[in-house]
Amino acid sequence: MTVQDLMRHTAGFVYGQFGEQLVHQAYRDAKVLDREQSLAENVTKLAKLPLAHHPGEVWEYSVSVDVLGRVIEVVSGMELDRFIAERITKPLGMAATDFYVHEPDLPRLALAQLGADGKPPTLPDVTQKARLLSGGGGMVSSAADYLRFASMLLNGGQNGEAALLSPRTVQLMTSDALPPGIAFTERALRMNQDIGPTPQMGQGFGLGFAVRTAPGHNPLPGSVGTFYWTGAWGTTFGSIPRRS
Repeated sequence: MTVQDLMRHTAGFVYGQFGEQLVHQAYRDAKVLDREQSLAENVTKLAKLPLAHHPGEVWEYSVSVDVLGRVIEVVSGMELDRFIAERITKPLGMAATDFYVHEPDLPRLALAQLGADGKPPTLPDVTQKARLLSGGGGMVSSAADYLRFASMLLNGGQNGEAALLSPRTVQLMTSDALPPGIAFTERALRMNQDIGPTPQMGQGFGLGFAVRTAPGHNPLPGSVGTFYWTGAWGTTFGSIPRRS
């Protein structure tokens, strides 16, 4: 697998909770993404498990981004939270964003909406720093901070005086990176529906985002060039850039 495979979810990994095949069961038995273990420990466990698909052949939403988080740690020599703070959140002024809620912000922590059964969903405890610094999820933020991050991408990698990426890099990230003839598992199609990066939905997938590639196929608002993604707990952002 390549770094590109990790970024576009074609590396051959899965999420253990999204299936009943032997590979999914192996993920669950190994407790992949255990919050009581470090990112390095989790990726070491993952490396001993079988792949579900040959890299580059199937789009499957997966733990790929967690592996990317570990790649960042190895290359930078820093733990993931420190890297994100020094290279992303501090330059962008995102003071309320981290892998846990800092004590001054605890009174601002929003409660989860109750489900149809009248009970709140089971969420990770974000009032304490977990050992797992998940590359694929688990950060907390404020709406204002999240807007700063999304605006940086919309503005070609820059927000105010903070320039994190070049416009050319953002253009690459928000272009469809899926190869012709890419396959999708039945589970992936059901899980994602209208946000799925499928030709039926007029979409592809870039380096981290779903990308709108064709008009008229998707029921969600947007136009060709729109890029967006949705978090597991409902945190969604979308950008509709002007294309010259």
